[in-house]
Amino acid sequence: MNGCATPSRSPEPTATAAGAGDSQVRAMLADVSPQRAKAVVESLVSFGTRHTLSDTESDTRGIGAARRWILAEFEKISMLSGRSGAEAMKVYFDEHTYGPDRRRVPVETQIVNVVAELPGSMPAARDRRYYVIGHYDSRASEALDAQSDAPGANDDASGVAVVMELARVMSQRRYDSTIVFMATAGEEQGLLGARLHATKAREAGSDIRAVLSNDIVGDPKGPSGNVYDRQIRVFSEALPRTLEATQLAQIRRLGMENDSPSRQLARYVAETARQFGLTVQPMLVNRTDRFLRGGDHTSFNEAGFPAVRFTIVEENYDRQHQDVREERGVRYGDLPEFVDAEYLAGVTRVNGAALACLANAPSAPANARIVTANLGNDTLLRWDAAPEPDVAGYEVVWRLTTEHEWTQSRDAGTATEMNLSLNKDNYFFGVLAYDHEGYRSPVTFCTDAPQ
Repeated sequence: MNGCATPSRSPEPTATAAGAGDSQVRAMLADVSPQRAKAVVESLVSFGTRHTLSDTESDTRGIGAARRWILAEFEKISMLSGRSGAEAMKVYFDEHTYGPDRRRVPVETQIVNVVAELPGSMPAARDRRYYVIGHYDSRASEALDAQSDAPGANDDASGVAVVMELARVMSQRRYDSTIVFMATAGEEQGLLGARLHATKAREAGSDIRAVLSNDIVGDPKGPSGNVYDRQIRVFSEALPRTLEATQLAQIRRLGMENDSPSRQLARYVAETARQFGLTVQPMLVNRTDRFLRGGDHTSFNEAGFPAVRFTIVEENYDRQHQDVREERGVRYGDLPEFVDAEYLAGVTRVNGAALACLANAPSAPANARIVTANLGNDTLLRWDAAPEPDVAGYEVVWRLTTEHEWTQSRDAGTATEMNLSLNKDNYFFGVLAYDHEGYRSPVTFCTDAPQ
């Protein structure tokens, strides 16, 4: 069986994983180019500044030139993809009028995200949307300085490079669900582009299943002298922002504080990277974000969508939000020479593996639950069937309540229930769906119900 995993069919519990040797995914990952990713960084830096309030008319400097360049590159990718009809790529500006506010936007401003959509090839799955994003705006030391050079190589031309390189290699292939590649604006002025887009998507009822946000992902060298070129941090929120009182009470009662949709997404990213044996491996961090900093993923979290943040392990603050200069032998500024092309390509592959598996897998089973009609020392689980026509079966996973990741699994075949000789009080349980090619969904955490 091909795909992102080969479900276990052993009658005995086996360790779970979210990825395997699917040749199509591996071929896509092999196509990721360090040189092309680094070239995106250098092209964006060439616009001098990409501050949200900078020049929008020039063809060579400012945020207007930068967004038109990104759009043109997406259009080239679309032309080369050979896609047409319902599967044709959609490339457009996602425009919003914003401000003035009392913080970082003193005048009315156009906040323009640049978007390329890769429609899914399966009608039953096409409405499901999976995002990879990075912000293309930059800033100097002063938050309102729209004139000084602000290279923004690592923060966050590197994230945009991940987005654009994945658009290039993934557009040549087909995926069941829709993948959205988006370069956001206004992040440095208050996460504006992502927040405006996510709010609009929520109001429209968009089915956004996952958002992978890449922000500061190109320089693995920390100021301590350590080099973390084999790791990338992945941050995820514990409690969704949109919970109602009854939902919060359920989380407390069942001990679900570590099993939000965003945290399941983070686990999925880590499991997939391990299964494909990628050079760069996720370092999961059980926090929404770093102290005193924020990122675009939180805008999607606020709108109720699962989202995680990728960022380097040890940040160098001499190279973030700094005017380009040298003082007492210390170089300041976010310059492209500090971006490591091979590492950036490695982070791109972590995103690409997760995206490909998410977009090709069935939906995670709905209404997964532990049946608590009677006292007993076993565990009866039930769940609803996934709606996609290529679903081949389901797998039950579990772990001790003190463990962070799913450690055991058992195949359920096409059944939508399973009885385990495990004490329901002592374990957390979940269910995933897999298709005929072996692609696995994220895990749905089992709550409880009387039947």
